[in-house]
Amino acid sequence: MPATGNVLIVGAGPTGLLLAGDLADAGVACTVLERRAEELNLTRAFAVHARTLELLDARGVAEELVATGQRVGRVNLFGRAALDLTRLPSRFPYVLVTPQYETERVLEERALAAGAEIVRGAEVTGLRQDADGVEVDVRYGDGTTGARRATYAVGTDGVGSTVRQALGLPFPGNSAIRSVMLADVRLTDEPPEVLTAGATGDAFAFIAPFGDGWYRVIGWNRHHQVPDTEPVDMDELRDVVRRALGTDHGIHGERWTSRFHSDERQVPRYRSGRVFLAGDAAHVHSPAGGQGMNVGMQDAANLSWKLAAELHGWAGPGLLDTYDEERHPVGRLVLRGSGAALRAALVEPPAFRFARTVGAGVATRFRPVARRLARAVSGIAVSYPAPPGAHRLIGRRAPDVPLCGKPSRLYEALREGRFVLVVAANDPAVTYLATRSWTDRVHCDVANGVTHTTALVRPDGYVAWATDETAPDRRAAAIRTALTHWCGAPVDHHHSHGSGSLLS
Repeated sequence: MPATGNVLIVGAGPTGLLLAGDLADAGVACTVLERRAEELNLTRAFAVHARTLELLDARGVAEELVATGQRVGRVNLFGRAALDLTRLPSRFPYVLVTPQYETERVLEERALAAGAEIVRGAEVTGLRQDADGVEVDVRYGDGTTGARRATYAVGTDGVGSTVRQALGLPFPGNSAIRSVMLADVRLTDEPPEVLTAGATGDAFAFIAPFGDGWYRVIGWNRHHQVPDTEPVDMDELRDVVRRALGTDHGIHGERWTSRFHSDERQVPRYRSGRVFLAGDAAHVHSPAGGQGMNVGMQDAANLSWKLAAELHGWAGPGLLDTYDEERHPVGRLVLRGSGAALRAALVEPPAFRFARTVGAGVATRFRPVARRLARAVSGIAVSYPAPPGAHRLIGRRAPDVPLCGKPSRLYEALREGRFVLVVAANDPAVTYLATRSWTDRVHCDVANGVTHTTALVRPDGYVAWATDETAPDRRAAAIRTALTHWCGAPVDHHHSHGSGSLLS
């Protein structure tokens, strides 16, 4: 079924590019408008967490991205405390350290290959919407102006989002940290860890590799808070790094410096009519934990299949509203968690720093607490609300279970962009229903080793519906009801009604 409509995406960062690739893969016409005329070899984000890598795996690009960076299984917190990620229940039990431009490159290549249009040097200056669509005003790099119209629009244009401002939405919050120094440098002495961080009461420093001999150094000096426009003094940066880490690792040869401030803000709602907000346009967090880019890409994965379902005509009532209902609480939780981590890192009184260090050490050595922390930081713990009395799996992340057919595992099957019905036994009637009546929306396969649970997994890798029913007719009726609710009416109505048998 061809899509009836198109989508405009404002902003070609990781969030917008993942969304564009998903929509184009689903047969939805989409255009990305990016105000930058050229791609910049600059980056703020280095961490790609396990849940984000799982979503990239479901798009067939995770291994390519992993090859660009370094895997870190243990992340140092305070003192000798370290968060162990190697026990995560994932194919990616680590955080991948790679520059943001590598993530953008992989996602842009995928989006273009799928047929998305990316227009650079196209700055959105205004937006209007009506009952039928959205129109944006665009100023191009050559000075000309024009307007573009779409069925829906998504603002992924960062913390200063023009889309958000055009909607008149507030962005409440405050600055989490000011006057942070950034520098891309060479180091005489390579740090012993891939990610290096340290803090005293009045200084913080972080070092991450680009992978080509250059390093990003971040420093903060409590006693020198100046505007973002103030140039970075490299002697000051070296002093801050020495205070925080014990050595400046021989910082030299800087090629780029800047200052920035980090805010903690969240828009009250992620949808306004036919316009949606995602990534930093919707929420911005402190840099602690490297969450910002990851949460934005997960926003895009949640929204993309819902927009595609709506434009293909089989979305259920209110499906688009669930984007805000599911993702707004996640953004709020990450904002609070990263903010708390930042404040703990920058706590000033020595007694408080000692208590922080001891507490972190105890928490990371107590396995149940350490497991919860690792799952929270990695994104593995994210789940969505389920109705009262619902099956325990509904709303939870689906693990990458092995399948009996081809593809051989769940996240490979998700690369088709469809729902996946995972059945517990080789029941030809169930297979017939899914492959014959919902063939364009559902892939059906048997879970290897699962004895009783049947689950319908959404295109974003979360469980939409599940049952432990084993009686064939009752299970058949439940599956049929779930598929109709989540995937729309069957193509062949003759095979969707009857006395309870899937073949009736």
